[in-house]
Formats: sequence, structure tokens, C-alpha cells
Amino acid sequence: MNLTQEDWVSQLEADQNAVLLDVRTEDEYNDGIIENAINIDIHKGQEFIAAIEALDKSKNYYVYCRSGARSGKACEIMNEMGFENAYNLMGGILDWDGEVVAPE
Repeated sequence: MNLTQEDWVSQLEADQNAVLLDVRTEDEYNDGIIENAINIDIHKGQEFIAAIEALDKSKNYYVYCRSGARSGKACEIMNEMGFENAYNLMGGILDWDGEVVAPE
């Protein structure tokens, strides 16, 4: 499901069952992330699928990339794999108004 930044943030902040998922490359991820995001690079193909399959389907996933295109695709893939709650950040980190931090 595509959400505007405002909706994505308000839903995320109210969600006790949320997981932040960054589907950019490792280099992009290392340039700065939305706090607490985990990185699973969608460009890794089968490795991406395997990593997604290992995730807990009972959680709610807030997915982002650089511009919203890859994360939109990731959400589609997750929906096909049985994830009911995958939320795409429209506009991606390029349009992100919130804080960006260095990954730990």
C-alpha cells in the first residue's frame, strides 16, 4: 500500500508492531537511513526473496528506498508472499522530511 509521508509517519509512530525496511543498496544505506531501519537490497534477487521469506509475517513493514519505486515493487513482492501489511513510503528518502541517521 502506498502512503504519503505524513500518513506513513503517523501510522508508523502509532504502530507497536512496526519494522522499518530499507530496500536500497548497501552503499545507499550507508549514506544515511531512517532510524532503526534494516537493510535488505531488492537488487539482490533471490537473496532478497530469501531474506524477506525469513521475516515475521505478523509484523507491519514500513518500506522505503530512494524515490519510492523499488520500495513499491518490494511491497508488491511482499504482498504476493503473504505479507498483509507492507507500506510503501511514496517519494522515498529523497522526499523525507524527518531525521536521517548513520546506520549502526
